[in-house]
Amino acid sequence: MPFPLFALMLCVFGVGTSEYVIAGILPGLSDDLGVDIPTAGLLVTAYALGVVIGGPIITIATARIERKTLMLLLMGVFIAGNVLAAVAPAYWVVVVARVVAALVHSTFVAVGIMLAVSMVPEGQSGSAVAKVSLGLNLATVLGVPLGTFIGESHGWRATFWAVAGITTLATLLVAAVVRPAPATGGGAASELKVLGNRRVQIAIAMTVLGSAGFGTVFTYIAPLLTDVTHFSTGAVTVLLIVFGVGSVVGTVLGGKLADRSLMPALCALLAALTGILLLFGATASAQIVTAVLVFVFGAAAFSIIPGLQTRILGAAAGAPTLALAVNISAFQLANAGGSWLGGRVVDTAGVRWTTVAGAAVTVLGLVLGLLELRRDRRERQAEAPEAAASTGGGPRTATVG
Repeated sequence: MPFPLFALMLCVFGVGTSEYVIAGILPGLSDDLGVDIPTAGLLVTAYALGVVIGGPIITIATARIERKTLMLLLMGVFIAGNVLAAVAPAYWVVVVARVVAALVHSTFVAVGIMLAVSMVPEGQSGSAVAKVSLGLNLATVLGVPLGTFIGESHGWRATFWAVAGITTLATLLVAAVVRPAPATGGGAASELKVLGNRRVQIAIAMTVLGSAGFGTVFTYIAPLLTDVTHFSTGAVTVLLIVFGVGSVVGTVLGGKLADRSLMPALCALLAALTGILLLFGATASAQIVTAVLVFVFGAAAFSIIPGLQTRILGAAAGAPTLALAVNISAFQLANAGGSWLGGRVVDTAGVRWTTVAGAAVTVLGLVLGLLELRRDRRERQAEAPEAAASTGGGPRTATVG
C-alpha cells in the first residue's frame, strides 16, 4: 500500500476504533461515572445521531476548503473530542465529547476517500476506496479488542487517550505525506444539487438496503451462534475474529471487482450476500458449515462497500463530497434499522429467522442494482449510434444493422 494511502487508512482505523470500542469499555465507564448500563449505552446512540446529523451539515459548511487542509481540521476536532472524553468529570461531558467527535465522522471519511482516489490512476478508484476502508475492518479486528484490553487494564479513560494518540500520529502522517487537493464542486448549492441525481439516490438506497440486511443478522449473530449452532461463548469470540478477517478479504476483493466492472460486480455481490444469508439460516445447526459461513458472510457483507462508494463518486463527479457523506450516514441509519428489524424477528419468530429477513431486505437492493445495470446498458446502446455518426460511421452501422 502506498504510504499516503496508509496514512489515510490509519486515520480511518482510529475513527473506527473510537466508534466501536465504546461497547467494550461500557461496564467500566458506567461504574466510574455512576450511571446504569442502559444509560451508558446511549453513548452509542448519541454517536450515531451525531454522524447522521453532522455529516451533511459539516460537509456543506466546508465545501470550499482545500481537501487536505479540511482533513487536518476535521481530525483536530476528532482528537479534541476523544481528549475531552478522556478527562470528562461527568457522564454528560462524555456525551458531549462523543457528539463532537461524531459530527465530523462522515465528512472526514468522505474527504479521505476523495483524497485517496485523487492519488491513483483512473480506473483504480475501487481499490483506493477499499484501501482506505480497510481501516474500519482493522478497527473491528484489532482496534476494538486492543482498546477493550487497555480499558480493562488501565481504565476506560486510557482507551480514549490511546485513540487520541493513534489519531494524532495518523494526522501528522497525513500532514507529511498526503499532497493537497482542491475543493470539489462549486460550494453548498452544487453539493446539494447532486443529491437530486437519480443515480446518486439509487446508490444511497442500495447502501441502505444492503447494510440493513447485514445489520439484521449481525446484530444478533452471537445468540444465533450460541442458541442455534450451540457454540460456546469463547468460540463465538473466535468466530467474530474470523468474521473480521473475512471482512478484510471482502473489502479488498470488492475494490478490485469494482475497478473491473462496477455495476455487474455490485449485482453479483449483492446476489451472493442474499444467498449466503439464506444458506446461513438453513445450515445454522451444523457447526463446521456455520464456522465457514461466518467468514464468507463477513467477506460478502463488506465486499459491496467499495463498489457502492465508487458508484457514488462516479454519479456525483461534479460535487461528490456531500453525496459520499450522506452515503456514510446511510450506513449508520441502515444498521440501526436492521437492528430494529432483527429484534422484531427475534421476538416473533426466533433468532434463526433473522437470516431470512436480512436476505429479504438485501434482495431489494439487488433489484435496484439490476434495474440500474439495465438502464446503464440501454444508455450505452443509445449513445453508441450517436458516437458512430459523429465519426462518420453512423450510416454504415445502420445499414449493417
